Amino acid sequence: MAEVALIDVGKVYADGTRAVTGLSLAIADGEFLVLVGPSGCGKTTALRMVAGLEEISEGEIKIGDRLVNRVPARDRDIAMVFQSYALYPHLKVYDNIAFGLQLRRLPKAEIDRRVIETARVLGLEEHLQRKPRNLSGGQRQRVAMGRAIVREPQAFLMDEPLSNLDAKLRVQMRADVARIQRDLGTTTIYVTHDQVEAMTLGDRVAVMKKGVLQQVDDPQLLYEHPVNLFVAGFIGSPAMNLLEGRVEEADGGPRFVLGSQWIPVTAELLARRPAIRSYVGRRVVIGIRPEDLEDAALVPGGAADVPTLSSIVELVESMGSEVLVHFGLDAPSVVTEDTKELAKDVGHPGEVGLAQPQDRTVVVARFGPRTRALEGQRIQAVVNADRLHVFDPETGLSIFNGGTAGPVSASTPSGVTTAMEKGNA
Repeated sequence: MAEVALIDVGKVYADGTRAVTGLSLAIADGEFLVLVGPSGCGKTTALRMVAGLEEISEGEIKIGDRLVNRVPARDRDIAMVFQSYALYPHLKVYDNIAFGLQLRRLPKAEIDRRVIETARVLGLEEHLQRKPRNLSGGQRQRVAMGRAIVREPQAFLMDEPLSNLDAKLRVQMRADVARIQRDLGTTTIYVTHDQVEAMTLGDRVAVMKKGVLQQVDDPQLLYEHPVNLFVAGFIGSPAMNLLEGRVEEADGGPRFVLGSQWIPVTAELLARRPAIRSYVGRRVVIGIRPEDLEDAALVPGGAADVPTLSSIVELVESMGSEVLVHFGLDAPSVVTEDTKELAKDVGHPGEVGLAQPQDRTVVVARFGPRTRALEGQRIQAVVNADRLHVFDPETGLSIFNGGTAGPVSASTPSGVTTAMEKGNA
């Protein structure tokens, strides 16, 4: 096992297309780091540069104490697991797993020991004499992982290894991947477009956009303290509601005006984000997580003396354990470079979410299963105003202490700073 470090790494293709810019990351020995972001954000290119499958244009890559910029892929002592299983259909599971060791001409006893131990870790002991066509999708992916594990490399590189599996198998394989990596303690870089995979698997998660690292942090901090609009809108399902508003001074203190309605700026929110005071009379972007909205009818004591938003229900999606309720507000929708990128990722070229007029925003609330919200009826949604997110509409940065600067991302191992940390320094 070894630490992997990327220091100001960039990739520019021959036609001038820039895929990665100034990527600095350090993955600690034994750490599980997930690279996540929209399609085309550069995460797979970054992984392929670590693997040696893509030449780097700028910067340095180190595996352990060794600079590997010009080291061929076969000599980097890493193992890669791809989206496709890439198994040899004519070979049994044993031989598929052992193939790389046989090429290296290891002693048969050593090959046998490694294959049997790997099969035990992966739960494949009973399948060693079967061929891939006789295996399920999850079992085939475990064989592909076994081929990487058996090499006992310094690091695993995984490129969307679960994307070919159905939903139920993906849930099971997520648990398997997490358990295997924990048991082996091997440094792992895992690329995915699926934020659920990212949040459940990673010790840390690195979010990329257009080849630039936006934020790297442990999953919960990333969720609770996004440094900009892009991270806020990308992390979370359903996505964070983003509404344009204004900060106004009222008798009871500052408040956020959202169209014809308003939400007070609570003392707790102001203590965490004192720079809000400097935005009085100015536009801001308000972020509300769906889970920070609740049906007033389910709140003890009702909606008295608590911030609420009132509207007509447009759509109700019952999920069993929760109910997603969609309703419109007359607050302007947020249209920035970040939100356009987020919309493009989910298949909408305009604003985030379904196409909507710019003077109106559809909000999604995650209500408890006992809600009686019905389409076409008025709903009162209680807002957890202490947990609002606030962003500068011009820079897209989260508003915290000093103007528009967000909190610095969690420090990376060995003093290698991230691009976001440099921006906030």
